[in-house]
Amino acid sequence: MLNLNRSAFLGPILIILGVFMFLKGDNTFNAGTIFEYFWPTLFVIPVGVFFHWLYFFILQRRGVGVLVPGGILLTTGIICQISMLFDIWHLMWPGFMLAVAVGLFELYWFGGRNKWLLIPINILTVMSLLFFAIFSIGSIFSMVFHNQPIIAIVLIIAGGLMMITRNRKTM
Repeated sequence: MLNLNRSAFLGPILIILGVFMFLKGDNTFNAGTIFEYFWPTLFVIPVGVFFHWLYFFILQRRGVGVLVPGGILLTTGIICQISMLFDIWHLMWPGFMLAVAVGLFELYWFGGRNKWLLIPINILTVMSLLFFAIFSIGSIFSMVFHNQPIIAIVLIIAGGLMMITRNRKTM
């Protein structure tokens, strides 16, 4: 049983480490690099997992309140880890709002299903997804149209066409 738990824990860590080394092959790899890039996996995610373990195995599903910080820390750790590995903090910041929604959703799901919790859960989730979409699309546009006046030209043509078609309708 101990070997199974160790394999289940170390397996994903070794996969993440291998993917990191493959993607960042030109960097030197030492203990400082591990702490620099994997601090969320080493410090934040385990605390989130601890709160879930506490709820499901130690408290025997009685202390549902520990799931709120557990969900927040687990989601925040995942968001931070993705941001660290791919250096996309400017795209991943809405995940912090989503983390609070995940923690509250766990309270809703495993608690008494208080319908009033759905209001902040839905507001935070929609805001997070909206900001993810806006900043992701903005980032894609900036990569595609970097330093090119294509958008300005499209806007000028669209405005001109709108004026021409409006003048024809009024005549």
